[in-house]
Amino acid sequence: MCRNITTLRGLDPGATPEEIEAAARQYVRKVSGVQSTSAATADAFERAVAVITEATTQLLAELPPRKQPPPTLPPLRRIAIKKAAAAT
Repeated sequence: MCRNITTLRGLDPGATPEEIEAAARQYVRKVSGVQSTSAATADAFERAVAVITEATTQLLAELPPRKQPPPTLPPLRRIAIKKAAAAT
């Protein structure tokens, strides 16, 4: 459905709350068609992000471990790795 949402299950270390929320936010953007919120859409958008974040957190906690790591890292993790590499 959305190529920008990466697999969070199986990350080492596990997915952070920020990575889970970013994926939820991307999902809500895609299904709602809302790219930037307005006064009319902000409340519903943020409630949906919170619900999806909670559901995703629960899902990841309940699934068994993956046998292989996901093929790509989430965007927030890729950015952090690039910043760490640039700092050294």
